[in-house]
Amino acid sequence: MSAPSQRLLSVDAFRGMTIVGMILVNNPGDWGAIYAPLRHAEWHGWTPTDLIFPFFLFIVGVAIVLALGRRVAEGTDRRALTLKIARRAAVLFALGLFLSGFPFGLFGPRSFERLLETWRIAGVLQRIAVCYLAASLLFIFCRRATLRAVTVGLLVGYWALMTLVPIPGQGAPDIHTPDGHLAAWVDQQVLGNHIWSGSKVYDPEGILSTLPSIATTLLGIFAGLLLAAPRSESSPDDVPEKIARLFVFGTLLVIVGYVWNWFFPINKPIWTSSYAVFTAGLAACGLALCTWFFDVLEWRRVARPFTIYGVNAITVFVGSGVVALTLAFVKIGGKSLQHLIFSNLFSSWLPPKPASLGYALTWITCWFLVLLWMDRRGIRIKV
Repeated sequence: MSAPSQRLLSVDAFRGMTIVGMILVNNPGDWGAIYAPLRHAEWHGWTPTDLIFPFFLFIVGVAIVLALGRRVAEGTDRRALTLKIARRAAVLFALGLFLSGFPFGLFGPRSFERLLETWRIAGVLQRIAVCYLAASLLFIFCRRATLRAVTVGLLVGYWALMTLVPIPGQGAPDIHTPDGHLAAWVDQQVLGNHIWSGSKVYDPEGILSTLPSIATTLLGIFAGLLLAAPRSESSPDDVPEKIARLFVFGTLLVIVGYVWNWFFPINKPIWTSSYAVFTAGLAACGLALCTWFFDVLEWRRVARPFTIYGVNAITVFVGSGVVALTLAFVKIGGKSLQHLIFSNLFSSWLPPKPASLGYALTWITCWFLVLLWMDRRGIRIKV
């Protein structure tokens, strides 16, 4: 098992696409005026927005293989690898806590004392950190058969926990409501007031639902193994064959996830097993297409804007979050800076939804210019 000799453009581009998607849906001009595809599904079901986070975790799994595969094959000290993995996961988790607490009562209505009582522990970066840590350690210490068994165990085990285990004080679980399932009960018992404020009864990046999200990352590892497989002596140029296998792998996952949806509905807030499998399948198909267009056909100009985002993905995610929160909390004349910018530059001459989308697209463009400046100077901030 070894990594490719050169960096795959498709992986950076795919990662960049997911980050652009995250920033797009997280920064509308007006949360009350959003086009339907840019909203999450209310509960069961999915929209394009619901694909973004699992796609990112999937590409994390692919990147684990490309980054660690050669080192594992060459017998690099696994203790050193473990320490490096743990450090990176700790930094990611700390950045997530930083975003959850920002601006720490420096301005706005929240005092620091109140923040400590409700500081959200879970979050997007926190989940990425846990999934990266678990998947990386499994990859460097386990054989492929064990990885397959763990993946199936996480998916089937989560289904059993969510559909068969009675809820204390309630009885039979009900996954059709936000607070009627085991994931919500565990979040309430463990996280308490530190649950996501948008729900207060469950956390979309909560404790139990992290199990199938780890499986999403492991499915990305299997995709990475397909891409990183050693070249055959009889077929040295076997990239098209790898792409075909990746596409078949993704198609099978889509079918399995869609069928599982009949019994365990696709649901992003609680990251159901069907959702994990279905979205990983779509991600595999998407990565196969990216590999064909960007690495085989070499459509580098098309890939360029996304790779610029992809090589500094965590940097732009954190930076965008900090600036957005600052604009939301700083008030002038009783109105936030974000509202003033949006109302004067966008909603003053555009209908509500186009204005809201225009603000988000402008936000993406501005960050692209920052990242372009960084890229031209060779600045890549690695976590």
